Amino acid sequence: MKKLLELIVCLIHPLAVILIWIDLATRRDIGTVAKLAWAIFCIIPLVPFLYVLVGGDLW
Repeated sequence: MKKLLELIVCLIHPLAVILIWIDLATRRDIGTVAKLAWAIFCIIPLVPFLYVLVGGDLW
């Protein structure tokens, strides 16, 4: 069950990145530099890095 959940999370991340990029493209309340910074930052999968750093003991 745990491996299945991990695989689902791995599949959801790319979808989340695409949705964030679509949202950033339509926003008018932030500047171009901020949009670019957010677009780059959202590519970094922070949760998997934390999972590896704690040795897989998140759940």
